[in-house]
Amino acid sequence: MKKRDLLIIVYCIIIILSVMYAIQPIQPLLAVEFGISVTQASQFTAVIMLSLAISPIFYGYILEKVNAKKMLIYSSIILFITNIFLGLANTYELFFFFRIIEALVVPAILTSLMSMLANIDKENIKFNMSVYVASTILGGLIGRIFSGFISTHLSYEYVFYSLSFALLISVYFIKKLSYEGEATVVKPKVSDVTKILKDKRFTTIYLIMFCTFFVFSGVLNLLPFRMKELSSEVSEFQISLLYLGYGMGIIVSLNAKKIIHYFHTELHTIFVGLVLFLLITTSLIIEDLVALFLLIFLFCLGMFTVHTVSTGLANSMQSSQKSLTAGMYLTFYYLGGALGSYLPSLIYERFGWDVVIVLLCIIVVFTMILVHTRKKLFL
Repeated sequence: MKKRDLLIIVYCIIIILSVMYAIQPIQPLLAVEFGISVTQASQFTAVIMLSLAISPIFYGYILEKVNAKKMLIYSSIILFITNIFLGLANTYELFFFFRIIEALVVPAILTSLMSMLANIDKENIKFNMSVYVASTILGGLIGRIFSGFISTHLSYEYVFYSLSFALLISVYFIKKLSYEGEATVVKPKVSDVTKILKDKRFTTIYLIMFCTFFVFSGVLNLLPFRMKELSSEVSEFQISLLYLGYGMGIIVSLNAKKIIHYFHTELHTIFVGLVLFLLITTSLIIEDLVALFLLIFLFCLGMFTVHTVSTGLANSMQSSQKSLTAGMYLTFYYLGGALGSYLPSLIYERFGWDVVIVLLCIIVVFTMILVHTRKKLFL
């Protein structure tokens, strides 16, 4: 029963992350289709990131007590409907409206899935959480590749129709879940939040992840436009193959202990990850498409090293209020992602790719200085 429940939850996570990120490789196509700017197209990804950033704060007050299974079913049905409408939408305003609805629903689904994973097998919580992380990475990867393939060989509308079909299957499986408990939603107190933020160790980790995910999202969100800029002949499927490097996250998350052991301490491992991240970000000025494809593997390796180690470090620092510290970590993480998906696109439109890369490198250098100057806090 536990194994079946776990497989259903993993399937649901993969589909939800596919819904989130399937749009990324086809944003240049949507920009042409709706006659909109790079910045407007970038909002399709940024809006969900922003919702995930603020959800740990607000969902605790909206969803104080709610059945996880019911919330999962209703939210998945809403996503099923909105994805059909995304395929039918013929204006930017209509498309963006349904994307906003999705942005409001996705955090509710991920909250339910995390609650279920934490409760279906309490003896293996750590393993289940690593399964969650690996599933989110796999979902982001599958969604992007799948989107590029379908939009190239059929049309972009079928990306959303097929996601609706996958969501319908997930509703069928969710009904078979044995878990009937409530979703674990944190209701944060201002005093608790300020207490955590006064601890410089937490603010350091939160800033590290804000900056790192800002840079990561900025690059991955603008890559499809950069590819089209370098070659107008490049297809959506070829663009989506760039995201294969995203799979490095699974390798890193499953080997985090070995990586930390090799570099001796968590903070040293984070610093090494940032050095790699900076070197590769600098190299992204290159105009060769094959070289870009290979560089993204190392780019993802650097980012996921920082992310995986930072997550473990944040979770190990405080024995009480773990759900609040984790929620705040996600707020900073996704806020960095939301702003990173949007603000660099403004710079890209006005000044071009090279200026974006220079500014992103400055942010990585700032992060490295932060890690170096505050390393004594973690000794």
